[in-house]
Amino acid sequence: MKIHEYQGKEMLRAYNVPVPRGHVASSPQEARQVAETLGGSRWVVKAQIHAGGRGKSGGVHVAANTVEVEQIAVALLGHRLVTPQTGPEGQVVQRVLVEEGCDIAQELYCGLVIDRQLGQPVCMMSPVGGMDIEAVATTTPDQIFREAIDTLSAWRHFRRDASSNSLKSGLQRNRRSHRCYGNCTTSSITMTVHY
Repeated sequence: MKIHEYQGKEMLRAYNVPVPRGHVASSPQEARQVAETLGGSRWVVKAQIHAGGRGKSGGVHVAANTVEVEQIAVALLGHRLVTPQTGPEGQVVQRVLVEEGCDIAQELYCGLVIDRQLGQPVCMMSPVGGMDIEAVATTTPDQIFREAIDTLSAWRHFRRDASSNSLKSGLQRNRRSHRCYGNCTTSSITMTVHY
């Protein structure tokens, strides 16, 4: 199943996971309207294609005003974005996600992938991940934690807790809570898989 970033964030939001406020737009004018509705003084405009590496390939931009939001959307929408995962043909950007800007205290990585050798899903996490997860995999692979998910017996609580603790061990220990987006804070990481 392939979903766009905005769709994934809608699902997370439905389960009260803090994510930046934002909406998808399919025209430059709509992108500007989203920014105006969100308010603020900084927005992030992100191309929505089914490929990673968008940020380093020109598909993610920060805008300081709503005119810039619209200009960025003009530059992205209807154009091909080529990333390391798209191949040289790239993918046409049909939607952009416009989000409120935020200060990033720390980037974490968490992804679910199908491990073809194991024939089952694997949860991959890193306390030093984010946009440079490929570099982390090359330079410090010990900072990527993998947990196979047994789809026949579900992901047992002790597995979930072990994975959560692996990820939390890499977080800064000198702070009681970790800043998320907006005014939200969290002091624990909870992962749940529903079947």
